[in-house]
Amino acid sequence: MKTALSMKIANLQSRVKVPATSANLGPGFDCMGLALKIHDLLEASAVTGATEVSVVGEGAGSVPQGEDHLVVRAMRHLFDFVDAPQTGIRLRCVNRIPHGRGLGSSAAAVVAGLLLAKGLVSEPELLTNEVLLRLATEFEGHPDNAAPAIYGGFTAAWMDAEHLPHSVNLAAVADLPVTVCVPQATLATAKARSVLPSHVPHSDAAFNAGRAALLVHALTQDPARLFEATQDRLHQDYRADSMRPTADLVTHLRERGFAATVSGAGPTIVVLGADLGQVTPVVREAAARESDWIMRSPGIDSMGARLIDTEGDLA
Repeated sequence: MKTALSMKIANLQSRVKVPATSANLGPGFDCMGLALKIHDLLEASAVTGATEVSVVGEGAGSVPQGEDHLVVRAMRHLFDFVDAPQTGIRLRCVNRIPHGRGLGSSAAAVVAGLLLAKGLVSEPELLTNEVLLRLATEFEGHPDNAAPAIYGGFTAAWMDAEHLPHSVNLAAVADLPVTVCVPQATLATAKARSVLPSHVPHSDAAFNAGRAALLVHALTQDPARLFEATQDRLHQDYRADSMRPTADLVTHLRERGFAATVSGAGPTIVVLGADLGQVTPVVREAAARESDWIMRSPGIDSMGARLIDTEGDLA
């Protein structure tokens, strides 16, 4: 995407708070997503020297510490977009979104980088959420995680005929409980996608279209329909062997009436309409070792990624 904008570096520091996301939600493959109250906090400073990256929490010691860091690359992308100087960057990250587990950590990093760069340049008001979604999708390939990370809440996203992304917010039921079951194991999105077939039966596509429509109704008006609304035939069964403990636990939860699905490409599980107190005993019943799963009920983040106050410690 090209632009005629030309901006300067107007601020020396910016900070952002960006949420985890859960995509697909069962039938909404590559289009539906939900922002969760699990956040990464990041601070970027414009400096004259070389780029430096420090990370606390998730990814510490394993992610790149220089120009190859995904957040830095996203910042550079926005600087290029607005023709701003490519300043040195000092980046500090406090990461709480698990990596490689289907909670949108890469989309969060991209959105955070774009928003950090927006906070440094002049005329940030020209960089609307629609612009940020387009830039983020250039990294991600599809907008299902980027949309809820940017806009917050429950989103439906799609690509138009010119391959440009769009998104709408759908008001989820207030205070709807959401529980995530996060395994110790990781799974690369590319591997999860590699097992999907290039074609599916027409009956399965029709089944998912109906369930996706029902999911919008269930999440926005009638949570009692969530169990039916989270049924899927397009991706979860095909991926089951690549994350067998996840597939088995999803089956166990659904046999007991919970609206459990694989979060994104997995292997995390998201349970809609149930809190920690309801889900934990069922996981304990099913799991060979309870320590294999970290469970939390984060709630829905309705705000999305945002610039925050730069005063005080990053914590």
